[in-house]
Amino acid sequence: MAATKNIRARMPLDVANKDRLFAADEQRDIAQCGVSLAEPGTTRFAKLGAHDPTPTPYFILEDLFDGIAFADDSHLLDVGCGTGRVLSYFLEARLPGRVTGVELDPDIAAFAAAWSKGRTNVNVVEGSALDIDLAPYSHLYLFNPFDTNLLEQFIMKVELEAARPLTVIHMSDNGETYSYIGRTGWSLLRQGEFQSYRSASGRRFHVYEHPQHFSIWSFDPEA
Repeated sequence: MAATKNIRARMPLDVANKDRLFAADEQRDIAQCGVSLAEPGTTRFAKLGAHDPTPTPYFILEDLFDGIAFADDSHLLDVGCGTGRVLSYFLEARLPGRVTGVELDPDIAAFAAAWSKGRTNVNVVEGSALDIDLAPYSHLYLFNPFDTNLLEQFIMKVELEAARPLTVIHMSDNGETYSYIGRTGWSLLRQGEFQSYRSASGRRFHVYEHPQHFSIWSFDPEA
């Protein structure tokens, strides 16, 4: 099957504030997964360098995945998948291929595994992304899952284990873009920032207190 791009972003919602926007996201969760995938709380593994699991708003996923090609043999890994918002989006968008989420917290991993059970193209793995084989994957998604030193270890792991060209989508990489710059095989495809949402009525409100930078990279292991 030829590579397929993501579905178009939905029309903006007529919502008045961040709480209404996030409530609408929860309704999309329930429609797709049967449960809300709202923020699961504070990580118990901060001393290991893990950050709090943070579901990505759907409007951001629509933007980030726009124009990224997937095919039947594609395999997306969500690093620090939390409750599984990216997994839900993958299903909702009907992207070809498979998606796997890896989550360090066993309770949160069990929650994601429970709602996605029986979905043949979805898998959830409990554990650290630094401990799993990255060779099967064609796409990686990160929402600021860990400290910078762990990110740099993960990038080196990608360079050692990637078996084919990779697309890496790094949301909220604030201050960490430099970790990729100048490394052999890496090319910056796109970067930008998210902070506000513009509703259907033209109202604009902040989703984040500060701008959240993102970057999208390609990595060629043969470079």
